Amino acid sequence: MYYLIKDTLEECTQEDLRKGIPYVAVLTTKEWQDERAGFDMGIDLEPDSKNIHNTKAEVNYDSLTGTFSIPNRRNFDEEEWHFAFAMDEKGIVFIDDGGYAAHLIRRVKRAKKWHIPSLERFLYDFLEQIIYRDLSILEGYERELDQIETLIQTREGEVEESMRRVNDIRGELRDLRIHYDQMIDLCQELEENENGFFKQENVRYFHLFANRMTRLYDSASSLRDFTMQVRDLYQAQLDVKQNRIMTVLTVVTTIFMPLTLIAGWYGMNFRYMPELDSPWGYPIVIGVSLLIAIISLVFFKKKKWL
Repeated sequence: MYYLIKDTLEECTQEDLRKGIPYVAVLTTKEWQDERAGFDMGIDLEPDSKNIHNTKAEVNYDSLTGTFSIPNRRNFDEEEWHFAFAMDEKGIVFIDDGGYAAHLIRRVKRAKKWHIPSLERFLYDFLEQIIYRDLSILEGYERELDQIETLIQTREGEVEESMRRVNDIRGELRDLRIHYDQMIDLCQELEENENGFFKQENVRYFHLFANRMTRLYDSASSLRDFTMQVRDLYQAQLDVKQNRIMTVLTVVTTIFMPLTLIAGWYGMNFRYMPELDSPWGYPIVIGVSLLIAIISLVFFKKKKWL
């Protein structure tokens, strides 16, 4: 796939890339190995499309090379999207065996039209396509965490599944923060413009995008802190519940302590205990036991221990 950067992305042939118009190409690893000499890029660090672990850009003598590692926003448990790139002042080549770079470029082609086309503006719009849903994703996380927080405060017994979801959100936010941090580094490398590939008036696109990434990074960090607050709230509710149980057990134990004393006292069965021969002994002990229990309950109620 080859495109010229005009007022829109215009499909072309490989021969058209030599017209002096900035271009975009998408090749597989094998196609890149076969055709790389035709792009005439001074590459010292060969982009490795088979062993990609992060998003980065590296400055060569007369080119920029690097890789993209993009989390799958639809399912963070699935493998990330990986592709590499090589770029000079004439254009950029994406080396992509998975098809994700081609997918992003098709979206740029459908959605963007430029008054002043340039390689810098294409890169800005390409990077923007990577994060176009992220703001709504973060807003969704915030709404979900608000709902879980309300659930914890109102229905303590139904939150175990929600707490597992909180842990999932925390992990997804961690992946996004790492991704945003790497994207900021990439934009700063482009903004540095060490090889002078970009027009100075167009470097602002990279600065603008880096600022957007910084705001997303800050939002993700705030939401990750929110997950910790939700977990702390859940733990506090568990502690309160446990304290209530311990209070009830303590009250019950306190009520039965004098009754246990009475039972132990009359369980000794001494021969000369006068109550044993009294017809009123048994009812009196029952009455005393009930009186102790009632007085204890009234006392604990007044103290608001029950």
